[in-house]
Amino acid sequence: MAGPRIAVAGAGSIGCYVGGLLAAAGHDVRFLARPRVAKACAEHGLQLTDYAGSAEDVMAPRMSDMAEGAIAGADVVLVCVKSGDTADMAREIAVHAPEAQVISLQNGVENAAILRAALPAADVRAAMVPFNVVAEGATHYHRATSGDILIEAGPLPDLSTPALNWRQVGNIEAVQWGKLLINLGNAINALSDLPLLTQLQDRVWRRLMADQMAEALRILTAAGISPAKTTAAPPRLIPHILRLPTPIFRRIAAQMLTIDAHARSSMWDDLKRDRRTEIDALQGAIISLADRHGRQAPLNARMRYLIRKAEAAGKGPPGLTPEQIRG
Repeated sequence: MAGPRIAVAGAGSIGCYVGGLLAAAGHDVRFLARPRVAKACAEHGLQLTDYAGSAEDVMAPRMSDMAEGAIAGADVVLVCVKSGDTADMAREIAVHAPEAQVISLQNGVENAAILRAALPAADVRAAMVPFNVVAEGATHYHRATSGDILIEAGPLPDLSTPALNWRQVGNIEAVQWGKLLINLGNAINALSDLPLLTQLQDRVWRRLMADQMAEALRILTAAGISPAKTTAAPPRLIPHILRLPTPIFRRIAAQMLTIDAHARSSMWDDLKRDRRTEIDALQGAIISLADRHGRQAPLNARMRYLIRKAEAAGKGPPGLTPEQIRG
């Protein structure tokens, strides 16, 4: 083992994939995991694959369902829990590794601030994970889209691996808002129960994505927020690109993002597994911003309503059409 001791606080799809690659590269990595995940990985190890054909096997990764077994004494903590669990995880880190470097690999824009408030002695960094990871089985995690992890600039151990690059940036908040705009599509994917690639090849679905993003962009403009680009195209061009005829869209999209047929949103996976989603950290953030600036966000509000309805039903992704989603 070389380098710092790393704790993965939340061994879901992103936590298992990123932490697993670090372990495969020789880092000392320990995972805070649900008992089901810990048991499965102890028996079968982690299988990590990606859209480019890369594959790594991590035999019997160090997993614990207790914070003291996974986090205590860590030099670096990668926070990978859902946004709604950030405050609880911050309290665990405060007890077991209060001076660790803490990196938020979470969706949304508020998690780093929550961590900093609870961990005054820690070096807390916001980061942005641009890619999608799909659980293909109990211990198999497949990265279905491209992109580097972007992290707030500053002293940092070398966490890049042959299959995954980390890059420092100076405008992480703008990057997070840019990613949030992309992540607004998670709800549409979850409500549709379709593979993301299937949706992107259908202009009717793309128009729905474009309308929701355009609405959010208007709210960000009213709030004085300039989102950074997290794809090859600036955020304000993406709605226009999504609305293009499909043959033209395919040519442009091929230069922006690599995606395979496995790709689905994490929100789809949450509904499939009857778990709470991050709708309040995504559409909810746009709605709150709209409220503060005297604006309306009806399409984002409609997405939040439908996702909450699906959560309450507990029957998985509802398989709605674009017309049903628009209401």
